[in-house]
Amino acid sequence: MFTGPRDRADRARPPARSRRAARLSRGMAHVLVMVLITEVVMAITTAGTLPEPAATHAFRPPPSVTKPFYPATTRFYTDPHNPAASWVRAHPRDRRAAAIRQRIADQPQAAWFTETNESLVEERARGLVDAATARRRLPVLVAYAIPQRDCEQYSAGGSGDPGVAYRRWIDAFTRGIGDRPALVVLEPDALAHLGCLRKRQRTERFAALAYAARTLRERAPRARVYYDAGNSGWQPARTMAARLRHAGIDRYGDGIAVNVSNFNATRDEVRYGLSVLAELRRPRLGVVVDTSRNGAGPTSKHQFCDPPGRRLGRAPTAATGIPGVDAFLWVKQPGQADGCAAGAGVFVPGYAYRLTG
Repeated sequence: MFTGPRDRADRARPPARSRRAARLSRGMAHVLVMVLITEVVMAITTAGTLPEPAATHAFRPPPSVTKPFYPATTRFYTDPHNPAASWVRAHPRDRRAAAIRQRIADQPQAAWFTETNESLVEERARGLVDAATARRRLPVLVAYAIPQRDCEQYSAGGSGDPGVAYRRWIDAFTRGIGDRPALVVLEPDALAHLGCLRKRQRTERFAALAYAARTLRERAPRARVYYDAGNSGWQPARTMAARLRHAGIDRYGDGIAVNVSNFNATRDEVRYGLSVLAELRRPRLGVVVDTSRNGAGPTSKHQFCDPPGRRLGRAPTAATGIPGVDAFLWVKQPGQADGCAAGAGVFVPGYAYRLTG
């Protein structure tokens, strides 16, 4: 209700203490408004650095994270024998060949090491790293031989037991890399996928991963090791950080890999990866994000096995522009099945072609 001049004049004047309290309240309110404005401006500024439009609640990297490890000019290695390239050479007249060659085969992507034959693993790793070094490119290698891999599901397999057999496998893999630069993604799903393991088996897996990372650090000193940390739709950041510690990341790792073989949006994986780093409290660690098939984001039900309607994501680069994020990579080789369109790891040209659309 509006109050006229006479009514205001007739009101009793409040005591001096009340007037001071009122002025103090107004001052505090002014300070709170300024703080809120500052917070909004900071959130908008941070969101603007992400590679995709930020969600309403953008994650602000903690001030302790470091700049990306690799120079923005880093060039990753394109293996001429990647699955897409091999298919194109075998089917040059196929109407899909040109698109698959330009959009997939000619792009840098990781090489997966899944064979149980130690001599073959060592030979393959050495050949790949030698070829990349000769071309002054950085190769990306995926060690994927942990026992009880994928909880015996689509990508079941592994090197046998987590003790002697797996250690011999890692030793061979490491000898192949030797004293040459490389980026290693260590055992996708091994830490996110612990539900099928008993307590003793979990302890053995932690020890196997710690041995792998320590061996690479000591015997392949120019390789950087990124433990796989699942993705933003799987384990909470605090849970994943605890598992990473058990596996020795604070002693032997250089960072984490997220979204491997998945479809989540880059912005969500950046936030998740940085959240895991914040839980670990290890500023020297970095994040790499698999962007191979996340161009359309996930399906509404977050299908993980060859879902339709997906697209290629951002091309591999070290120019992320985001503190703490070392690279966007194609860890999953586009066109390889997850286990539904065909057997896991089988190149499906129709699926690859649809990813280019």
